[in-house]
Order: sequence, then structure tokens, then C-alpha cells
Amino acid sequence: MAAKTDLVYEDEENLSGGIKIQPLSSTPKSEQWKDDAGKNQAPLSLRDRLGVDDFYNINVWRASIGEIFGTAVLVFAIDTIVISSVQTDTKTPNVLLSILVAIIITILLLAIHPVSGGHINPIVSFSAALVGLISMSRAAIYIVAQCIGAVLGALALKAVVSNSIENSFSLGGCTVTVITPGPDGPITIGLRTEQAFWLEVICSFVFLVASIWMAYDKRQKKELGQVLVFSIVGTVLGLLVFISTTVTAQKGYAGAGMNPARCLGPALIRGGHLWNSHWIYWVGPSISCVAFYVYTKIIPSEHFEPADLQRHDFYNVLKAF
Repeated sequence: MAAKTDLVYEDEENLSGGIKIQPLSSTPKSEQWKDDAGKNQAPLSLRDRLGVDDFYNINVWRASIGEIFGTAVLVFAIDTIVISSVQTDTKTPNVLLSILVAIIITILLLAIHPVSGGHINPIVSFSAALVGLISMSRAAIYIVAQCIGAVLGALALKAVVSNSIENSFSLGGCTVTVITPGPDGPITIGLRTEQAFWLEVICSFVFLVASIWMAYDKRQKKELGQVLVFSIVGTVLGLLVFISTTVTAQKGYAGAGMNPARCLGPALIRGGHLWNSHWIYWVGPSISCVAFYVYTKIIPSEHFEPADLQRHDFYNVLKAF
């Protein structure tokens, strides 16, 4: 077959007046096309990377309505739960609070997820933008929507509770310290600012790593199922609320917020001492989001797969000596 092929080339060379026909390149066409596509593809501009076009996308704004509604319900429900749990006669109101928080979070995630992704929390939106699941522009729209929703939820709660409850429980807002009557006049009770700050950083980071990362991971979300993943998110949040209120055991401290919008709503409507150290509910989670982003870049990109059992079996290791 090789000799026959050479004869064909020789005849073709003679017939073409000495112009030799070159054999086809050994590089597959698919690779050539890939190289050509790579050369012709323009690099993404800063506008594209920030997703500025999302500001002009009507569907993004429609999705933000879900964030407004979801956060409004979240603030109204959780602040009501805070007030109701403290008012009960139980000796451990934080246990009841944690269980109810886990339930309401799970329900809201299942309800809002089909509309906007079910963020209802600036921590989730900011971390999703950092890891690239959504654009920074969409994250900004969502965070503004969540803050609007938080204000609406606080307004709704203010409309249905009495003035005495509003003053006694600060609309269920995020407090680091409160002022109460003392034997020698008003006294301030609660947690030191630096303690509350580090609790916010740690709890927010644990929240992202232990639960939100499951929702970001498509493979894990598919294996576990959407309902189970959202139930885990709600459970983790409930546990962190319980831990942050139990480990401090300080009256006046409402526990880790882990949702800046939820803390902002009552602060804007109620005001007063809710603004004391309010910055920790924004700065703390922001640091956690950046730390979470660094964590996602350090860990392996592929899921862990167990090694060959026979290869690393301890008995076989001893036999190798």
C-alpha cells in the first residue's frame, strides 16, 4: 500500500508540472478550529466582568422583587420569633428561637429560590459574586433589594406590635448592648464590641462553609436534593444562633446577626441603641465572605475520591517493608 501511494504522488507531481502535492497536516481540524477561536476571541472587558448589562436586564429587576418579598417576610418572622421566644415562660428561649429560625429559613429558601436564587441575605449575594456565580452588578441589585425588604418587614412588625413591646424588645433587632434600669440609675448590659465582632466573623464564615457551599456546588446539590440542602442551611443558621447566644450568656446581646439587612431594617425604623456597634454586622460578614472566597481557591477543584483500598491497606504497607 505504501509503494502504491508513492507512485500516485509521483504521477501527480509529473502531471502538475513539478508542483508537489503536500500531504495533509497531522494536526486535527478540531484543534485548529480551537486555536483559531482562541485567537479571535476578544478578552472580556471590565464592563463584562462586572455584569453592568444586568442593570438593564428587566429579568434581574423582576428577580429582585423576590428578594424584597423574601427578606421582608424573613425580618417580620424572625423578629416576631425573637419577641415571642423571650416572652415565653421557658427557661431556654434560645433553643426555641433556634428551632423556629431553622424552620422559617428553610421554608423561605424553598419559596424564593425559583424566583431569584433565594439569597435573602447580603452575605449570600456578596459571596456568590466573589466566587463568580452571579455578577457584581446583580449582587448590588439584590443587596439593595434585601435592605428595602428588611425595612418593609420592620415597618410591618411595628404596625402590629404595641409601643411597650417595641420599646422592650427593640423590634427584635440586632443588639450588642441595651440600657436597663439599675439600682443606681440606668446601666448598660451586653457584650463588648470586640467580642461581638469576632463572633460575627466566625459565625458568618461557618455559615458559608458549612451550608452555603453545598448550595453553590451543583454536584452536591444534585446528590443531596434541593430540599435537604436548604434544610441544612436553615439548621446550620439555627445552630449558630443558639451557639452565639449560649456561649456568651449575656443579656442584652441578641446573638450573631449573620444577615446585615435583617439588622438594618429594625435599626432604621426603631433607631436608638440599635445603631450602637451596628457596623460589626456589615464589616464582620464582609471579612467572612472574603475569607470564604480565599477558602474556595485553596481547596481542590475536584471532589475527593477514596484511593484504592488494597494499595494503602495497613497490612499491605507492613508487607512492603
